[in-house]
Amino acid sequence: MKKLIMVAMALIVACSAAMAQDAKELRKEREEIRKMAKSELKAKVDKTTQKEAKRLKKEGWVVSPGALPMEKQLERSYLMEFEYDENQFPKYIMANAQSIGENYDAAKMAATSLAITNLAGQIQTEVAALVENTVGNNQMSAGEATSVTQSVMASKNTIAQSIGRVITVVECYRELKNKNKEVMVRIAYNGDMAKKAAKEAIRQDLEQKGEDLHEQLDKLLGF
Repeated sequence: MKKLIMVAMALIVACSAAMAQDAKELRKEREEIRKMAKSELKAKVDKTTQKEAKRLKKEGWVVSPGALPMEKQLERSYLMEFEYDENQFPKYIMANAQSIGENYDAAKMAATSLAITNLAGQIQTEVAALVENTVGNNQMSAGEATSVTQSVMASKNTIAQSIGRVITVVECYRELKNKNKEVMVRIAYNGDMAKKAAKEAIRQDLEQKGEDLHEQLDKLLGF
């Protein structure tokens, strides 16, 4: 009984530590976004972004009251899309989606869900490119790369299910003639978290096949 209590306490401590770390990362990410948003509001939007915002407005798209202006939302999206880490892996994986509903909330929920599925596809593409690069650098054999790539291609649904908190970078809507709402969202997902989600999904698939490529997988995704 004493051993069971000690094990339970150890689990509670481990969970608490993990939650504290997640909270710390969340605060850090939000602080970075806050600083970025504050800087962006003071900056002048470039002509390309203004032109795109003008096109969307002409098509009837508007932002919710209190939200960042469309120009600023688009600008933030472009900035985040072209951020890379030291290994040239995107710092944020981005995905878009649109959906129509009888009310705003329903349409937004459906659009976000679809965007997450699209996000999983984007993660697949980026990880597949990483695999291809390891072969070119002789870090993985062609046979091992083929096995991992096959697992990457089979893991989209698993990746989508394991995606955690996403950042809504662009959110706008328009009212259709039948009074339904069409919502368009562009979401971003932290690159490290994306690699972690991909790693777990690929690992599951490899284990089901009975293939032991864990070490190569760890090197590939940097964990």
